[in-house]
Amino acid sequence: MDKVQHFTSADPSVSLISGHYQSFEFDRHYHLDYHFGLIMEGQQAFASQGERQRVGPGDIVIMPPDVLHDGHAVASSGYKTQVFSVEPDWFNLLDIHQSLGQNLTFSQKVIQDPVVFQSLSQSYMALCDKTLSQLARDCLPYEGFSPLIERYGQHRCLTPSFSLGKSDLQRLREFLLAHLAEPVSLQQLADLCDLSPSQFQRHFKAKVGMTPYAWFTRLRLEQAMKLLKAKIAGTDVAQQVGFYDQAHFSKAFKHSFGVSPSEIR
Repeated sequence: MDKVQHFTSADPSVSLISGHYQSFEFDRHYHLDYHFGLIMEGQQAFASQGERQRVGPGDIVIMPPDVLHDGHAVASSGYKTQVFSVEPDWFNLLDIHQSLGQNLTFSQKVIQDPVVFQSLSQSYMALCDKTLSQLARDCLPYEGFSPLIERYGQHRCLTPSFSLGKSDLQRLREFLLAHLAEPVSLQQLADLCDLSPSQFQRHFKAKVGMTPYAWFTRLRLEQAMKLLKAKIAGTDVAQQVGFYDQAHFSKAFKHSFGVSPSEIR
């Protein structure tokens, strides 16, 4: 039986996910945040950027923002994972060696390093301890991620996202985030890029790997997750991200995350 929990940490930029996935399968999707998954038991298979990988106990899966991927259990017994969902800017605040115009990134999707795994696992478990002092909670994410950053972090120059006509993906995201609750049309998006609707669809699918509709739907659900974690009521969240049918919103949310909106805490 699938069992999934999403909850926040003391730092609003770092959220936690605990999952035992058996029958649930992740369709191809992306995240707005970095996801760092610790495989505790069982095996998971996933595909990303043309590569298929299988991971097991002790493996750390790093999935950067905007990267399409899927995921499913290898065996019927499923797999257990503990996941940190971390906003990208958090690393720039954490990394004291950051150079101007550069971002901290991770080039590997799978890491096998017992020291890093133990550090992250201990930090995760401690953050789940409700008796922990506030100061300890505040410091834990920094302490837990230090070995990972020191061993595998890389500095790369900031580069603009890929172009779509006369616009780019980042500008499209900013536009859509500002109009989540509105009935955005394909023509509007094509006009932003100075392309015809058919040109825009073709270029978008080729470069992003999803249709504009599927990508926008995921963006709405990702934003819904952030709002729910900020303790905004589910009915309000549904309307704010453009779902005017609560049942439709709940179904889409659970299909994407394996948990209903009411279970986010």
